[in-house]
Amino acid sequence: MLAPEDYRQRLAGAGYVAERSLAATLSLADRLGRPLLIEGEAGVGKTDVAKALAAVHDCSLIRLQCYEGLDAQTAVYEWDYQRQLLAIRLLEAEGHAGSEAEARIFSERYLLRRPLLEAISQPIAPVLLVDEIDRADEEFEAFLLEVLAEYQITIPEIGTIDAVTRPRVILTSNATRELSDALRRRCLYHYLEYPSMEKELAILQARLPDIDAELAGQVVRFVQDLRQEGLRKAPGIAETLDWAAAVNGLGVERLDADPEALLETLSCLVKTRPDRDNLTPERVTALAAGAR
Repeated sequence: MLAPEDYRQRLAGAGYVAERSLAATLSLADRLGRPLLIEGEAGVGKTDVAKALAAVHDCSLIRLQCYEGLDAQTAVYEWDYQRQLLAIRLLEAEGHAGSEAEARIFSERYLLRRPLLEAISQPIAPVLLVDEIDRADEEFEAFLLEVLAEYQITIPEIGTIDAVTRPRVILTSNATRELSDALRRRCLYHYLEYPSMEKELAILQARLPDIDAELAGQVVRFVQDLRQEGLRKAPGIAETLDWAAAVNGLGVERLDADPEALLETLSCLVKTRPDRDNLTPERVTALAAGAR
């Protein structure tokens, strides 16, 4: 088990800048063997926690993207119907009885493992990312609770499959709906804020090490101020990185020196028409001047 400071350093080595509080929570999740629920606005880096965690432990990352209508079977397993059909025809041609053919085709040979079954079948414990659990229906959330409690899955035609190893589980939520108390009780919890100026600058310099230090500081100050403008969709860390790469690639040395370049690259930061309409050239120029 990694101590919090060790975790923080290992995450930094994997390219993820983490506060000590997150590192401490990850260390606790390891120690207690509990899933970790991370909430926060879209774009604050919740998914990247799982990616960095997989890098820290040198294991695979298995992702289950949740959405409305996601059902248990899609998340766990499906039968390979095409191969089963071919097998039935072959068995019938060989004269095997129907019950014998049925027993043969409903075996692991014809099983397509989906994320949850794949995660508990790994010889080396993977990181299981259950992304945007708040987008799934409550029925699926309840089913997921059973899987995370027992780390076993029952397939009616085969029986119960126990976990080979217990995955490290990260659940993310954008809080589009309230999650159940039962789910929260079974998880450790961390709320991820938009990064501070210092943290976002560290992320930017880690991801784009060739960017000029002064320009990097201006980019981050511009984005931090932009988030205070009451946009419908505030830019996340990924948008900051995209925009920094764009202005750096255009050879911009200072944000306030090239207003045209800023306007041409705002598509990296602003993702709705009302937000774009509200950001007049005068406002963008003022933000650039304030970022000096």
